[in-house]
Amino acid sequence: MLMSQGARADANLHAAAASATTLSTGDGPPMLEVRDATHRYGDVTALDNVTVTAAPGEFLTILGESGSGKTTLLRIISGLERPSQIGALRIAGQDVLDVPPSLRNCTTVFQSYALFPHMSVGENVAYGLKVRGVAPDERRERALQALALVRLVGKDDRRIHQLSGGERQRVALARALVTRPAILLLDEPLGALDEKLRLDMQVELLHLHHQLGMTFVYITHSQEEALTMSGRVILMRRGRIAQAGPPRDLFDRPVSRFVAEFMGVDNIFEGKVEALHGDRASVRVGDELIGGIWADSRPPQIGETVTVGVRAERVRLGMPPVVDGDPANAVPARPIEAIYKGKYLDQTLDSALGLIRVRIWDGDEAKGAADRLWWRTSDCMVMRV
Repeated sequence: MLMSQGARADANLHAAAASATTLSTGDGPPMLEVRDATHRYGDVTALDNVTVTAAPGEFLTILGESGSGKTTLLRIISGLERPSQIGALRIAGQDVLDVPPSLRNCTTVFQSYALFPHMSVGENVAYGLKVRGVAPDERRERALQALALVRLVGKDDRRIHQLSGGERQRVALARALVTRPAILLLDEPLGALDEKLRLDMQVELLHLHHQLGMTFVYITHSQEEALTMSGRVILMRRGRIAQAGPPRDLFDRPVSRFVAEFMGVDNIFEGKVEALHGDRASVRVGDELIGGIWADSRPPQIGETVTVGVRAERVRLGMPPVVDGDPANAVPARPIEAIYKGKYLDQTLDSALGLIRVRIWDGDEAKGAADRLWWRTSDCMVMRV
């Protein structure tokens, strides 16, 4: 019974979502289009001429620290805020700027769940259908389908206080999905969960996205969530887009020091560009000449001050091997301290560039010589200050 109901729910909701989103390979209009959006709260500019699009079926993450403008952008999309200025706001090709939130073809899942404690699980899920005037029998059937989709079969009669945090988040997801929106907006939905539940729910969300083919727009401050789930990431800073692209681009090829630091690059130094050959840059950092990859589309000038970065997990102890086509950067170093973190060891060394952190996953490597460090040119990031 469990499998048949779950399979039926998958089929029904998948068909509904597919018809709503019209999955394509790029033909036709984007599912979401926000053009030149600016929003001010008094003298504070929360969004500064931002343009964002999402393709049908895309998992798009809007990433940023508190105050970056990401939640303001989501509120504009959902209709909870009217922008101060905007060029266009469309969902599935339809202009929705003057459409009230309840009539837009999108729903929002919030961090706080916002579930009604006096209602059963099934009643919570069906509430949006009740507001839309759907008949009771159809409401119940669609609510059961949505609960089966989020693996809560048999819990429709329970009260909210009888559920765990992870189950409550699934109820919130089911309530959002039951109306069959074209776009699912998720506003830091995992922020209230503990680490284990948060990781489990990341897998659940990916599973749902793959099943439904629906456009997801996910708001978070967690680079881990962005890297794990997204097809594309937009990183915001002070109301503007700092960098946008596939998760791997932001992780391995940041275009600025801010992006590198936000994405967890541990070792960052400043220097001056001495030479540029294609995307390979040579940078003078103190007395050392460091080679790395320039990621920005606009090349630097010779003599320009730039930032050099390398992740702790890409740095190795000892002498570099001889590798054709990918020369290594190597600098003398002296161990300062080591911090055991369970899965790995973080070792800090003093070098000609300054303090460098090395993340050691193999215990045997930690026993090796630590009087020299090296990392590959292809792992070294050169970017704007």
